[in-house]
Amino acid sequence: MASGCALIFDEEMTRYKLLWTDPVCEIEVPERLTVSHDALKAHGLAQRCRQVPIRQATEQEILLVHSEEYLESVKQTPKMTVEELMAFTKKYNDVYFHPNIYHCAKLAVGATLQLVDSVMKREVRNGMALVRPPGHHSQRSAANGFCVFNNVAIAAQYAKTNYNLNRVLIVDWDVHHGQGVQYCFEEDPSVLYFSWHRYERQAFWPNLPESDYTSVGKGKGSGFNVNLPWNKVGMTNSDYLTAFFHVVLPVAYEFDPELVLVCAGFDSAIGDPEGEMVATPEIFAHLTQLLMPLASGRMCVVLEGGYNLTSLAQSVCQTVQTLLGDPAPELSGLSGPCERMFYNDTLCSALESIQNLRRAHSSYWSCFKHSETNSEADGKRRKLEETSGNLKKDEKPSAGTEDKTTQVIVWPEPVPRSSPAVRTLVAPPTDAEVSLPEGCQLLRGISQTATEEAQRIWEKDFQDITTDQKNLQPLRNIISVLDRIKNKEVRNGCVLVSDLNASVRCALQHSLTRLAERVLVVFIGDGTSPVDTTDGKIFLVQICGEDSEEEKSMSRLPLCLREGDGFTAAFIQAALGLILPLAYEFNPGLVLGVVGSGSGRRHLPPVWGHLTGLLQGLAQGRTLTLLQGDDKDLMEVTVAALSGAPVPPLGTLGVLRREDVEMMEKQRCRLQKRWGLLRCTES
Repeated sequence: MASGCALIFDEEMTRYKLLWTDPVCEIEVPERLTVSHDALKAHGLAQRCRQVPIRQATEQEILLVHSEEYLESVKQTPKMTVEELMAFTKKYNDVYFHPNIYHCAKLAVGATLQLVDSVMKREVRNGMALVRPPGHHSQRSAANGFCVFNNVAIAAQYAKTNYNLNRVLIVDWDVHHGQGVQYCFEEDPSVLYFSWHRYERQAFWPNLPESDYTSVGKGKGSGFNVNLPWNKVGMTNSDYLTAFFHVVLPVAYEFDPELVLVCAGFDSAIGDPEGEMVATPEIFAHLTQLLMPLASGRMCVVLEGGYNLTSLAQSVCQTVQTLLGDPAPELSGLSGPCERMFYNDTLCSALESIQNLRRAHSSYWSCFKHSETNSEADGKRRKLEETSGNLKKDEKPSAGTEDKTTQVIVWPEPVPRSSPAVRTLVAPPTDAEVSLPEGCQLLRGISQTATEEAQRIWEKDFQDITTDQKNLQPLRNIISVLDRIKNKEVRNGCVLVSDLNASVRCALQHSLTRLAERVLVVFIGDGTSPVDTTDGKIFLVQICGEDSEEEKSMSRLPLCLREGDGFTAAFIQAALGLILPLAYEFNPGLVLGVVGSGSGRRHLPPVWGHLTGLLQGLAQGRTLTLLQGDDKDLMEVTVAALSGAPVPPLGTLGVLRREDVEMMEKQRCRLQKRWGLLRCTES
């Protein structure tokens, strides 16, 4: 099993710069690489990564994406004078050339391919390539937007050719549209390309109509090009998470990639002069975490943009630290995506963009199949446009009218992220034989304090049940694991239990007293759960196979998902579109996962493993799972997900059942009044 994170960097890629005055290009400087690498070293992250040597790309590799004529023209630049370079540069858009840029561009491609090789050969699980020049704007026969060769597009073609891959996912979170990647794969159904980008209804660079949500791909590639245009600045952590929960992850899971490539542009972070967004560096830890369960963990992150040197370095560190397996930082203050407001005299919102995208792709992806019809949405939009003129623009002034030169944006330094020496503590029955992944330990020895606390809880709450070793031992294990999580000796734990009700009540009582102010409970099982949510300290998600009474509590999400065809699709849809948004906004201090025994769980272990992995971004990874029974497959996939080991891909999800969709939408409509991250359409 592959483990470890690769880091690829070479100072040689800093050895070119702008040689003349150009206000557009002056922000692309060598320091972009040096500050990023220096920050990784200063935080001890570079030392923890596996250093992979760099190499130059071959001409044959470059020609996987680019034309011979273009390659031959770039090959002449090392011999050009400054005047000749200036003239050559004018052939292209928003780019500059230097005598050393051809060499650096070959290194950037080569570094990206080295990362792909390391991941695909299982020498490492994932990694990041700090490269320059960036690549995602470069086209078949044209440099563009600081980019010479398209690093990630070449990497995707290389991976398909050299490793016989059939499905590659490219996630582009740069603030500019990677039109070069789109052009390369818009007719190719083997590459799914997602890009969010500042668009402003084509007013923002690269000012292309094909950057809008209506560009879904061509021919056989229709549906495999997914554009999410931001029509205003100021997008927040909540907006980015909403896009992931309701667009990126549902499509990615349905696509089932064999490799994930990330065009990691950090000009979408706070403080960047290009993006003008306000999402903090910590968000990139979570975006990375949410992608890691895909493709058996095979992920290659490649640097693109990022022009505020402070937020760039912080964002790179947050990304690499998550790739290394450290717990993601807390994201507080989350709410729904941005509401409608005037920007450049146009009424727009993040929800409008997300809703339009989902509608445009509803005929291609099952996860969007039941989005509202074109006629319904268009009618709403026309009505909105007709009434928008009646709103007072001075109530919500356009962000685009502000003078950028007077703005000083300040944000707090990310809080240091620590990782316990042991990731996962496992407490199986005493007679069970268990093989554990790397980073796991068996629970050995129970402290006197844990023993006494278990006895106290038992005598207080369970007087009607005979006290014996079989009943008390799981409670001792639960308290011992929770205490070690509290003391930061371990990050999470898995305990096998016999009496589920007693175990859940014990875990909640002890954690709310000693460990967390809020606990998220994800309960898999029929019947009444022993969870009281009336005081707001607990949010309960219960997935069962039986219809329940109509729920009114805003702290409960009941989901009736029956086994059989469509179960996997419905479970993942619920996990991504309901459970994750609620969980992130609830912001628990502990996640308690509970699976009861019983029949009808044949399809559960794989999807439970993925949900457990996705929830690791919460509560700084503090998770306790309680498993009832002796389901070996369930325990193995749970421990693998908790330990950060890859969980098996789900394969084809199947078709969503209409009754499941209607049930989930009913719950969304009920709960989104309180929990804004559930929203994926405009009211």
